Amino acid sequence: MKAPASPPRVLHAAAEVFPLVKTGGLADVVGALPKALNAAGLHTRLVLPGLPAIVDALLHQKTLFTFGPLFGAARISVRLGRLPFSHVETYVVDAPYLYRRAGSPYQSPEGHEWPDNLQRFALLGYVAAHLAAGEIDPGWTPDVLHAHDWHAAMACAYMTAHPATAAASVFTVHNLAYQGLFPHDDFRLLGLPAGFMHAQGLEFHHQVSFMKAGLKYARRVTTVSPTYAREIATSEFGFGLDGVIRGRGRDVSGILNGVDCQVWNPRTDTALATRYDADDLAGKRACKRALQVELGLEVHDDTPLFGVVSRLTSQKGLDLVLAALPALLREGAQLALQGSGDAALEAAFVAAARQHPQQVAVRIGYDEALAHRLIAGADAVLVPSRFEPCGLTQLYALRYGTLPVVRRVGGLADTVVDAGPGVWPADEATGFAFDAATPAALEGALRRVLALYRQGEAWERVMRRAMAQDFSWDDAARQYATLYREVVAAGR
Repeated sequence: MKAPASPPRVLHAAAEVFPLVKTGGLADVVGALPKALNAAGLHTRLVLPGLPAIVDALLHQKTLFTFGPLFGAARISVRLGRLPFSHVETYVVDAPYLYRRAGSPYQSPEGHEWPDNLQRFALLGYVAAHLAAGEIDPGWTPDVLHAHDWHAAMACAYMTAHPATAAASVFTVHNLAYQGLFPHDDFRLLGLPAGFMHAQGLEFHHQVSFMKAGLKYARRVTTVSPTYAREIATSEFGFGLDGVIRGRGRDVSGILNGVDCQVWNPRTDTALATRYDADDLAGKRACKRALQVELGLEVHDDTPLFGVVSRLTSQKGLDLVLAALPALLREGAQLALQGSGDAALEAAFVAAARQHPQQVAVRIGYDEALAHRLIAGADAVLVPSRFEPCGLTQLYALRYGTLPVVRRVGGLADTVVDAGPGVWPADEATGFAFDAATPAALEGALRRVLALYRQGEAWERVMRRAMAQDFSWDDAARQYATLYREVVAAGR
C-alpha cells in the first residue's frame, strides 16, 4: 500500500498581518489563515516586508541570509522569527531603505503613494520566490507559495523565471480594484527577461501590472468568495482584467474567508462593556447603551442604532448611506460610523453629526477596540458595497448578533440571507440584502429593517440565528489544504 503523502509545506507572502500592520481585511486573513492551516496539520510559514511594526514585534529572530544591493537597497537581510500571539514562523525581509518609514505600507503620512512601491514590493516577491526555490533557507523549502494580492504577486513571475523552483504557486485576489500599476519603462527595474513584458505577461495598457503577474503566472488563482470569483470574469467587476480571468478558466475559484473566533467572540471580547452570547442577550443591550454614552448619542434601548465600520470610499457605497440618512433619521434611528478615506465623504458625515449630535456620531480614523464596541453595540451594520470581494464586517456582525444590511454582491451575497417577505419565518434569514446600488434600494431595505426591529421577538430570533452561523476558518483551511494538494500533485 502506498504511504499517504505528507501534508504540504506552504509559504504565504503578503504585505500586512493583523494585529501588527492592518489597512483592511487582507491583514485579518493573513493573521488567521496560516494559524488555521497549522491547526489542520499543515506546516505553514509567512514572509512579510520589514515594516517597522513587523520587525520590532517578531520574536526570536535569527538572520538566515544577507545580500544586496538590490532594488535600491544597499543591504537586505532575511530573518526568521515567530509572530507574537499566533507564533506562526515568519520570515521578514529587512531592508530599512525601502521599508523603515512612517505612514502606511503603501503611502506616506500625507497620503501619497510611495514613489518606489515597485521596488518595495518587487523585493517582497523576489525574496518569496527564492525562498520557494530553497536558496535562502535550505532547511525548509515550501511545496506551495501562496501570494496574496498585488503586493506579493511578483513572486509568481520570479518563480516562473527561475526554472529550478519546484514549488507550485497559488495567487489570491483580495480586491481586483487595486492592481499595482507602474510606468512601462520601470519594467527594467524588475530584473526579469524582456519576454515578460508583453500582453500575455505583465503589460497592461502600456503599464506594468503586478496583479497580472499573479493572474498569469500562478498555477491556480483564488478569490475570497465564490461569487466574487464569478463576478471578476465579467466586464462589470473585472476592472479590465476580466478577459485574463476568463482565459484561466477552471484555474480560478473562490474560497470564502473566515473569522478568527479568538479575536471576534462576544463571549470573550475584552473590548466590550459587557460580554454576552446568544443565550443571554442582556449583555448586548448593555453594549448598546455603553456605545450610545461613549459616542454622545441619546441613550434609549428602543432606538434602532445602525453601525458602519468601513473605509469611506465609493466602492463601499457610503454615498448611498449619506443619501438614505435623512429618511433614516426621520424614523428616529441613530447612526454610529467609524472610518476614513474620501475627504468629501468624511466631511459630509462629520457635518451630519454636527447637525444631529444625538442621532449621528462619527469617528474619523480606525481604532480596533472601538470597531469591536461599535459592532457589538449596534443593532444593524450597513455594508452597501458596490462590489465586495468577501467582506469581513458582515461576518463579524453576524457573530455579534448585529444584523447586516448588505448589497447582494460578492461575499455579501454568499454570507447573508435576506429577511425579505416570506423568508425569515422559514428560519433562514440572517440579515437584509438589496440589489441596485441606489439610495432608493437601500432605503427600501432599511424600511424592512425597521419593520422587523419593531417586532422584538422576531428580531431576536433572527439575531440568534445570525449568531449560530459558522464562519470560522476551519472550512476554508480544509478547502485550501485540498487545493494545495492538487497543485502539488499537478506540478508547478
